[in-house]
Amino acid sequence: MTLLSAKTRYYFQRILPFGIIWLVLAWMFLSTEYAALGDFAHGPKTAIKVTPLILLFACSAVFVIGCIVGVLEVFFVNRLFEKRSLPQKIIGKFCIYAVLLSILILVSYLIAASIEMDTSIFDKKVWKRYTEFFFSITYVSTLLQVGFSLLLSLLYAEISDNLGSQVLLNFFTGKYHKPTRESRIFMFVDMKDSTTIAEAVGSTTYFKLLQSYYYDFSNAIINNYGEVYQYVGDEIVITWKVKKGLNQNYCVRCFFDMEKALQNKSKFYLRKFGVVPQFKAGMHCGEVTTGEIGALKKDIFFTGDVLNTTARILGLCSTYQKNLLLSKELVKQLSLGSEYVAEDLGSPQLKGKVNSINVMSVEQVSQ
Repeated sequence: MTLLSAKTRYYFQRILPFGIIWLVLAWMFLSTEYAALGDFAHGPKTAIKVTPLILLFACSAVFVIGCIVGVLEVFFVNRLFEKRSLPQKIIGKFCIYAVLLSILILVSYLIAASIEMDTSIFDKKVWKRYTEFFFSITYVSTLLQVGFSLLLSLLYAEISDNLGSQVLLNFFTGKYHKPTRESRIFMFVDMKDSTTIAEAVGSTTYFKLLQSYYYDFSNAIINNYGEVYQYVGDEIVITWKVKKGLNQNYCVRCFFDMEKALQNKSKFYLRKFGVVPQFKAGMHCGEVTTGEIGALKKDIFFTGDVLNTTARILGLCSTYQKNLLLSKELVKQLSLGSEYVAEDLGSPQLKGKVNSINVMSVEQVSQ
């Protein structure tokens, strides 16, 4: 039994790096200041004297502030700038956070000063100390440090949004710096009649439809521990490590949750685009080699026969008029129970492959 739900874990992994970035930078600034001064006793009188208790409070406060920025970025602020250019995003967000952080600096300094002076935060001496701090070089230095931390965390947020937080983590940890063999489940998802829809609504409207289409899949993918490998036009490739995908049938459940998400938004799609998109999917599992690849642009790349086979299984959806097809090899490893019905469709010859593969359709039993 997992302590955190998939969604909670996903957001935790997105927010935590903000706190870590702020904390690491704070340590760097503190170390630099210590190296320049020799010791903190020779610092400006407006600076809070560093004691073990003050250091503990400062580290905790900086980490919490970073996490607060992360929460605001993930859940609120980023949505305000979704359709803006990168410079507009950075400048706009920076201004919003600057106001908030000015308030947090005020509160943090007052608390630290009260700890150092061993008196109440409302004591006049504490507020006098803050007034001196506000008009000092120490305040300017603090603003520069906070500004740099904010800028770096915002750049991290943009890179994470574009690459994906899991891919970015793999790059930082060097997990796939050397090719690694691993067993994975892949699901190739393709929009039905996409060419007809694109011609009917026009390229600009179709692009907006794709944005909504992919966005509405997000919760289903997150809740079922899926990882988005690629967006290719109107096709999306989702992957799981085998153990995770088989657990509670997450890989199969993801498909039907995605289907339900579009059904729940059918009125929205009809009103805005005049059509409700539908999709089909093929699934298979097997061993792949995973690693970083690329000369002008690095990417995490999967290679192996399993991807080609999955693509061919997807192509059979139209032949059999089914929305979801799986290899029998994958179905045998699942525990579908009474929630799903599987139908054996035989062993068709897959295009471009010498050996045939046994294919099955899976449908969800109506609740």
